[in-house]
Amino acid sequence: MIAQERLAEAAGYTTARRVAAYRGGYLPEERRALERALHSGQLLGLAATSALELGVDVAGLDAVLLAGYPGTRASLWQQAGRAGRSGQGALAVLIARDDPLDTYLVHHPDSLFRQPVESTVLDPDNPHVLAPHLCAAAAELPLTDSDLELFGPSTAPLLPQLERRGLLRQRPGGYFWTRRERAADAVDIRGGGGDPVRIVEADTGRLLGTVDAGSAHTSVHTGAVHLHQGRTYRVRELDLEDSVALVDEADPPYSTVARDTTSIRVLDTDREVAWGEATLCFGSVEVTNQVVSFLKRRLITGEVLGETKLDLPPRTLRTRAVWWCVTDGQLEDAGLLPEELPGAAHAAEHASIGLLPLFATCDRWDIGGVSVPLHPDTGLPTVFVYDGHPGGAGFAERGFQRAEEWLGATLAAITACECERGCPSCIQSPKCGNGNEPLDKGGAIRLLRLLLAGSTAPGAESM
Repeated sequence: MIAQERLAEAAGYTTARRVAAYRGGYLPEERRALERALHSGQLLGLAATSALELGVDVAGLDAVLLAGYPGTRASLWQQAGRAGRSGQGALAVLIARDDPLDTYLVHHPDSLFRQPVESTVLDPDNPHVLAPHLCAAAAELPLTDSDLELFGPSTAPLLPQLERRGLLRQRPGGYFWTRRERAADAVDIRGGGGDPVRIVEADTGRLLGTVDAGSAHTSVHTGAVHLHQGRTYRVRELDLEDSVALVDEADPPYSTVARDTTSIRVLDTDREVAWGEATLCFGSVEVTNQVVSFLKRRLITGEVLGETKLDLPPRTLRTRAVWWCVTDGQLEDAGLLPEELPGAAHAAEHASIGLLPLFATCDRWDIGGVSVPLHPDTGLPTVFVYDGHPGGAGFAERGFQRAEEWLGATLAAITACECERGCPSCIQSPKCGNGNEPLDKGGAIRLLRLLLAGSTAPGAESM
């Protein structure tokens, strides 16, 4: 929208109409029309999300501008490769964001250019992933005993559960799919978490697009500002029962940002490692999240104009997490006062979330975190980083496996940042539900140093 406005001022309205936006929530016919316009040269530029890299063959582009590191080296090269596919010269430019990972990569470019593409991270035993795949397989051919080893050790106990739910039926020839609908439709390669929420123009009934259920509470809550194809809408009502967000076209001088509260409960600890007096753990957790309000921020400057309360139900997620705890004695030795601990832990949590995509194939929006000065389940100051997908997706487990490198890079990124008190390049987060309060950069550095001092990470004590 801003690009169109500035182009209109500089080159006229006709030129401004030759740039557009593209995202996965647009209607299929809108996406196909945009792709055709880009192919034909009718469009000169397209501001796109990662949806453009998934199954869309766009050839003949001259340049790609990446607004921030996309989260993985695989996505970086996939997006950069949209230019020059017809054999002509091309340009790809990565514009670093104010983000801990981008900051780290600017100072450590070899992490991009001298490293192979990441190994894919997933948890094939996650029942939320495995169950729909078993149903899709059974719809093709009945699942027999000889097939079980192909799907892993979690298959045998899961099949009776699917039968009790009426999805599969066991017969002498194996397990059969029982429904009329296509089983493959239950497998969403772009994500999951419930039926998408339809965005509908209130006065006309016109369907504008959709958002996934997992992000509806934060992106299309009542009062939210929603952008679609360069036009601005305000959400009149979010109807969770019918999965519909009713919107009106508007032109408010602000954007909106949701604020939420999150609590976490440890269900099981699968693995535990002692780092001196500190402890690093991996296991199952239950995360409860509730969007409680939203901020109105002035366009361009980001100045907060006000806060509006919301009445949305809490949502619960059972997933996998990595967490670490330090003792009161360690905090005393490090000179961390009790009043400094909440800001120090919160800042360390933000920065570690920002750096995990360097070690696991994920985006920071695929993971979440909670920091607690005294967690009831551990009895200690604790920082959690969890997978944002039901049952887990393998990201937190990769963090546990590479914790020394991951948390060492986190410490390095905070320490290298030239700001005094903390900024978006080190400890502030664009997705923080608490408005990035409280945060303590110096406290985070001391906290991570004392944690890593007990590990075998080379140079941890001198960072």
